[in-house]
Amino acid sequence: MMNNQQKLVLIGGGHSHAIALQLFGIKPLPNVRITLISEAPDTPYSGMLPGHVAGFYTHAECFIDLRSLTKFARAEFICDRAINLDLKNNQVICANSQPVSFDLLSIDIGSTPATISVPGANEYAIAVKPIPKFLQQWNRVIESVTHHPEQPICLGIVGGGAGGVELSLTMQSHLQKISQNAVEIHLFHRDRELMPNHNRWVRRHMQELLTRRGIHLHLAENVCEVQQKFVKCESGLIVEFDYLFWVTQASAPDWPKISGLATNGNNFILVNDNLQSVSHSDIFAAGDIATLINNPCPKAGVFAVRQGKPLFNNLRLKLEGKSLKPYQPQKRYLSLIGTGDGSAVASWGQFGWESPLLWYLKDWIDRRFMNKFNSLSSDF
Repeated sequence: MMNNQQKLVLIGGGHSHAIALQLFGIKPLPNVRITLISEAPDTPYSGMLPGHVAGFYTHAECFIDLRSLTKFARAEFICDRAINLDLKNNQVICANSQPVSFDLLSIDIGSTPATISVPGANEYAIAVKPIPKFLQQWNRVIESVTHHPEQPICLGIVGGGAGGVELSLTMQSHLQKISQNAVEIHLFHRDRELMPNHNRWVRRHMQELLTRRGIHLHLAENVCEVQQKFVKCESGLIVEFDYLFWVTQASAPDWPKISGLATNGNNFILVNDNLQSVSHSDIFAAGDIATLINNPCPKAGVFAVRQGKPLFNNLRLKLEGKSLKPYQPQKRYLSLIGTGDGSAVASWGQFGWESPLLWYLKDWIDRRFMNKFNSLSSDF
């Protein structure tokens, strides 16, 4: 009986896989053995991470318990890191475990900021991804300021997209509550305007908000070197810091490309409208690690969440030998950007506005999403 089972292996505990596992638990398939490989036993929900940094949410409130989730899905959980694929033998090569065989494979491992091109960035900057490592470093900052509130603190943040802007505001908000001195924050961005993927009103509003909050903006500044306590830009600007956080354009690990999967220039896995690898029909990818060749979309958590159900449907259809159904990403999507002080900014197409009511809306949406997974723990 075991030999007739199809082996579905999921690499990574991202949003898409979390939703797919939940759906496999609700609608199990006979004769399918599911295995999740993840280097951490829980996975963060990106929508609540800025609130976690600001001190609004505990770890438990914004992390999905992957062990409980795999148990609900009647799946096996392997706590390890995938480092390569053996596509001739259909095996996942792990850092510390035996190779894991698969009949069908899905990859949802997220992305990492691109730091390799800037000398010193890998050694002295704290990348925001992988998120568990970032939060470990951030908790050390909080602990240091809590124990020495009289000492001044200066943070540098490289990257003026939505992530860098939101991080600047939420970090400032948290540190100001525990520090007896002014919290100095410097935000570096290579373009002349912040948040290039958002509309003009949002870009200008966020720039004005950062300025009002006393955050130092260094626009049109390209960081070219990082040392232990200072940042140097191509213009000659040098800024000292205590901690430097790196929130630049997303990149991907190189092992999918090395293994033989079709990838783009940034090593993201190329997939068709079915979220299926364009080079290997028995491999799927979703979330940040995937790039749809026909409908490229931003590397944002909202798309990873929306891809969860289509990914589940196509994995199920593939296992049943049926025709797959294309996923169509939305053209417009609502972004709710927390300001760290109980308010939020909405960005939707060409429209934008700020209100404390938007924070309540965001909080309700995020808690509602997480409750779907937190309720699974009570089932065991």
